[in-house]
Amino acid sequence: MGNCCGKPSDKNFSGEGRTVGSTPAARPKQTGTSNKTSAPSGGRTLGSSSQAPNESSPREAAAKAAEERAKASQGGAAKGKLGKQLDAQRSQTQSDTLKQNARDNVAARDADAGAQARQWN
Repeated sequence: MGNCCGKPSDKNFSGEGRTVGSTPAARPKQTGTSNKTSAPSGGRTLGSSSQAPNESSPREAAAKAAEERAKASQGGAAKGKLGKQLDAQRSQTQSDTLKQNARDNVAARDADAGAQARQWN
């Protein structure tokens, strides 16, 4: 795109042109500082299997973490109020859940009826 109010500039196309299939033009050599960064020394190559003696494989570490989570959930220590409520909800059977929903619906209907009675409708 160009500037519709400005003067045409030919500085972008001042060089010699070339065809699509030709080889790229030679780049001028850089003088002074180099822009290349060097790779960090040391480190580990990807895929190497060198491990410290006290480290375990990822599979063993995942299995150990899963066992610790299972023990923590079984123990029930320091669950707090929400943890206890969740345990109570999990232990309910389907009929207990349906009965609780029915009690909640009856209570909501009674509250609505009381509100209508207070409004003289």
